[in-house]
Amino acid sequence: MLQTWLNEFLDYVRVERGLARNTILAYRSDIAHFLTFLQKRSFAVPAGLRDGMIAYLLELQRMGLSAATVARRTAALKSFFGFLTRLDYLPDDPAAELSSPKLIQRLPRVLTPQEVERILTAPRPNTPAGLRDRAMLELAYASGLRVSELVGLDIDSVNLEAGYVRVFGKGARERVVPVGRAARQSLRDYLRRGRPILCGRCRGKALFLNRRGERMTRQGFWKLLKHYAQAAGINKNLSPHTLRHSFATHMLENGADLRVVQELLGHADISTTQIYTHLTGRRLREIYELAHPRA
Repeated sequence: MLQTWLNEFLDYVRVERGLARNTILAYRSDIAHFLTFLQKRSFAVPAGLRDGMIAYLLELQRMGLSAATVARRTAALKSFFGFLTRLDYLPDDPAAELSSPKLIQRLPRVLTPQEVERILTAPRPNTPAGLRDRAMLELAYASGLRVSELVGLDIDSVNLEAGYVRVFGKGARERVVPVGRAARQSLRDYLRRGRPILCGRCRGKALFLNRRGERMTRQGFWKLLKHYAQAAGINKNLSPHTLRHSFATHMLENGADLRVVQELLGHADISTTQIYTHLTGRRLREIYELAHPRA
C-alpha cells in the first residue's frame, strides 16, 4: 500500500505539477527513506503515521543531519501527506500542524568579474574539448543558466543570429534568455570546429557532448569548472551554480532591475532573487567605506 501511494504521488508531481526530474528523484528518495523507517519500526498505517513521522524527524536530528536536509525531508512529507489526504486515502493530514525547521539563509558564493574572466579564458580553444568547455563556461555566465538547464540544451535551443537561448527550467517553465556577444562567438567556434569531432557519427541533438559523443552531465560540468578555476589560481570552494550566482550579482551591481534579473534566472518568486540584493548591498557598503572621507 505504501509503495502504491508513493508511485501515485510521483506520477502526480511529474504529470500534473510538471516538476523537474531531479526534484522528483529527491521526492522519491526522501519519502522512500521515511517509508523504510516506518516498516522497520512497525508503525501502523494509517493510524500510526503521525507518531511515526514525529519519531522519524527526531531520528533525523539525532543523526546530526543539517537543518537544510531536515527541512527538505519535512517538506517532502508535508507534500506527500497533503496529496494522500486530498485523495481521501487518509482521514486527516498527519503533517497539518508540522512546521519546517528555520534555516539560516546562506549567501551564495560569487566570483569577482576578474576571477570570472580568468576562468572563461582558461580553456584552450585548440582542441574540441577546449572549444566545448569555453562555450559552456561563457554561456553559463552570459545567461545565468542552471547547470541542469545548460547540459539539457539541444542544438535547436540556441539561436545565434537572434542572440538568445530557449530554456526549459524548473516545473517545465520555458523562458528565452539573451546570449552575449562573447558567448555567441564561443558557441559558433564550438559548433563549427568542436562538436562535429566530439559527435563523430552520433545522431543526438544534445548541444554539449562529452568525449563519448553523449550529452554532458551536471557532474561533468562541475568537474570542468573546478578544473579551470584551479588552473586560473582560484581557490574558492565553488558550487555547480557559482557562475549563475556571479551572473545575478554582477547584473545587479551594474544597475539591472531586480525584476529583470528574476525573469532571466527563471525564478517563480522574486523573494528567491532578493538574496542577491544582500550581496550587492554588502559590496556597496565596502565601496562606501573605501570612498567616503567620513565613513
